[in-house]
Order: sequence, then structure tokens, then C-alpha cells
Amino acid sequence: MIRILKYPKLSIFAAVLFCLPVSILAQDMRPPAPQDVRAGQQGEPKPDLMLELGLSREQIQSIRRLNADRKPVEQEARRRFQDANRELNMAIYGDTTNDENVQVRLKEFQTAQAELARIKFSNELAVRKLLTPDQLIRFRELRRRFAEVRQNIEKRRGGPNGQPGLRRMRRGNQPPLVN
Repeated sequence: MIRILKYPKLSIFAAVLFCLPVSILAQDMRPPAPQDVRAGQQGEPKPDLMLELGLSREQIQSIRRLNADRKPVEQEARRRFQDANRELNMAIYGDTTNDENVQVRLKEFQTAQAELARIKFSNELAVRKLLTPDQLIRFRELRRRFAEVRQNIEKRRGGPNGQPGLRRMRRGNQPPLVN
């Protein structure tokens, strides 16, 4: 049912009166500065490694293929690692503890961790084989600079006497909640 307003001009005036401050505020607000997608934690931009290394189109395509092939394998290995970590924690912090069960879970955890490391370092070796000697020199220099930045960040986050701050526990490292 259509309802006819007694004071249509008053309704329009009220709507304009309400919308006017909102539109004025919206005009005064400046859009946020676009952030570099590769920006670091402290706002320092991370360099585009492929650009800084001067990789050829073929090298870039090869690296992308390597990463595409590695990604699903690494995700599955990471899932196994997280499962093994959770199972180990449950074996350690459960209501009952069995040393033999803890040792089995520890072995599963170590195997999953070793698999993740194997995948990571195999990929790094494959990428390293694609680099020319000059690119390798530049890559080593970039790694050294990144390590320095990381150390400086840790020092700033650290406690008294420059001691590194405590790291947060990862979700998988927390003991299970027992009711």
C-alpha cells in the first residue's frame, strides 16, 4: 500500500540535511596511499627479486613452473607436518601418556619435518641452477641484506640488553585443551 506523506517537502529537506554532512565528510577524506603489494613489515618495500636479479623471460617462466609444481606437494607435506605436530602434542599432553606412543609420534613429526625441508631445499637448488654466476652474486648480496634487516627488526622487538623477544607459539605447538 502506498502511503502519501503529509509533508513531502519536509521529508526531502530532512533527507538532504542528513546526507549533506556525510557527503562533505566523504569529500574531505583523502584516499589511503596505495601500498606496495610487496611492502615489508616496517613499511620498507621489498625489492622485486626477479627484477633485481635481471632474470630473463625464460628464467622467470622456469621459476614459475617450478613453484607451480612445488605448491601442491608442499601444501600436502605441510598438512602432514601439522597433523604430526598435533598428534605429538596430544600424545604428550593427553590425559594418559605412553612413552612408546610419544616416540612413534615424535618419529612421524621428524619425518614430516624432514620432508618439508627436502621440498624447500630441492626447490632452492633447482632455482639456483637457473641463475647465472652474476645473478648468483646479486642473489647472495640480497640475502645478506635481508638477513641484516631481519636482525634489526628482531633487535627492535627485543627486550632489555638487545635480547631477542619471545616468539609466539604457533597454533600447532599449543597443548590440546582438556576438559
